Amino acid sequence: MTKNQHNKIALFESKQIRKIWYEDQWYFSVVDVCEALTDTIDAKDYWYRIKKRASKEEKIELSTICRQLKLPASDGKKYATDCANTEGLFRIIQSIPSTKAEPFKRWLAKVGYERIEEIENPELAQERMKQLYEQKGYDKNWIDKRLRGIAIRQNLTDEWRDRGITEHRDYAILTAEISKATFGMTPSEYKKLKNIPTKSKANLRDNMTDFELIFTMLGEKVTTEISENEAPKGMTENKKVAKRGGKVAGNARKNTEKEIGRSVISDKNYLENKKIDKKLK
Repeated sequence: MTKNQHNKIALFESKQIRKIWYEDQWYFSVVDVCEALTDTIDAKDYWYRIKKRASKEEKIELSTICRQLKLPASDGKKYATDCANTEGLFRIIQSIPSTKAEPFKRWLAKVGYERIEEIENPELAQERMKQLYEQKGYDKNWIDKRLRGIAIRQNLTDEWRDRGITEHRDYAILTAEISKATFGMTPSEYKKLKNIPTKSKANLRDNMTDFELIFTMLGEKVTTEISENEAPKGMTENKKVAKRGGKVAGNARKNTEKEIGRSVISDKNYLENKKIDKKLK
């Protein structure tokens, strides 16, 4: 049995559905599917009531269909979550009265096919991500930076893993050190500045402006380079490296702000700034 902990977000009619590649197939968050199909404000309770109403035989079937897999929540931590594969979701959908059921079934089939394509040609995954950001209104230059930042971030987490850092909580601590040294605040503090709700699934970096993305990338890239050169051991040494990497980006940010005469730290997200710019023109 193999399990790949690399999980992603899929979109069905603008609703986010968490998914994870497990035992050579996609498993999807059942709660997210309930929310997408019903627009309920409390998807967890909706799923709980479905299970409670089920007959004894149906409960046995649901226990067979669902797997408890760890998926990231809005607080950045991973929690055991009821997940089901495509076949299992087809069965669960039968218990959910929704006009979206048939479109969702077609969407599920498409997601499974796209995964096979991406395994054979990884560039397709990046191309689909570009299309997703374009549909949301981001322009090409921002998208290029965001995708480059994702690659840099992946290299950094791979490097941390090589240094024995494997817990998601420790990744969050190290990331916070880089962010504090770069911007003077942790990611959670940054979210508050940008008025991103604590329980929101919104990604902070998707709300960053060009400059914010650039300095985020710089801090993480320098941290990766230092770590590769010095091979730190344990959290204490890795935290020091993270601070140093972030400090390089922080100094670059401050120098940039002196030259352009304004702060690059914004309480708005990139798309909001675009809307404001259009109004001013």
